[in-house]
Amino acid sequence: MTMTIGRALPAGVELSAFDVIDSTSDEARRQAERGHKGPLWVMAQSQTAGRGRRGRAWISKPGNFYASVLLRPRLTAADAGRLSFVASLALARTLTPLVPSPHRLALKWPNDALVDGAKIAGILLESQSGPDGYIAWLTIGIGVNLAHAPQGTETPALALADLGVHVQPMEFITPLAHHMADLLAQFSTHGFAPIHAAWVDLAAGIGQPIQVRLADKTLKGIFTGLDPNGALVLDQGDGIVRIAAGEVFLNPAQLSPA
Repeated sequence: MTMTIGRALPAGVELSAFDVIDSTSDEARRQAERGHKGPLWVMAQSQTAGRGRRGRAWISKPGNFYASVLLRPRLTAADAGRLSFVASLALARTLTPLVPSPHRLALKWPNDALVDGAKIAGILLESQSGPDGYIAWLTIGIGVNLAHAPQGTETPALALADLGVHVQPMEFITPLAHHMADLLAQFSTHGFAPIHAAWVDLAAGIGQPIQVRLADKTLKGIFTGLDPNGALVLDQGDGIVRIAAGEVFLNPAQLSPA
């Protein structure tokens, strides 16, 4: 069952909430295909088919935050990928007042939020190409470990509750929606540069050795920053590599050499 929630959301933004759904991103896609103009947030108490990057299952126990926003930006697919950084910043600004000192909140390229080096949230972008070279629609799925974190993951994870902070999903959606709307407006007006600068200020691992897992190989080097388009810049000692998509391991010991 779905209902539209009348809350203090940004003007023109809608929210549909479910008790249980297959995937908030799938529902956002269905709404796009039915002609919804967006922005539309879809959230659920739990998901039966939640997913993360590279098709991984996203464990969706009640108590955590599961939501996706449907947007129709006038962007090419390449430019739309930068909205991952917009979403990451919105997420960081929502989490910042909730994370108690001295715990450190950071962003891991391209789309995770970390506290003390452990993953607390992730982001997934999906889009549909249009006939004119621009995307027809885009969904940004966001999962946040509010009450509990998954166990046995490849990299560490934690929840806000592990820090003694207890937040309900419906308390999280309103500030997140406002930060997202503000940053989307900034992106539309001023372009990617201020988003890029703000993201780098929160970036985890800059200046440190990392490994980046690609589809067919793993690269090692020093993470020196992002290029103007948001690609990760890796100094391998004998040359610089720019990486548009991959999975970063900040602790090289977490991943055996390729």
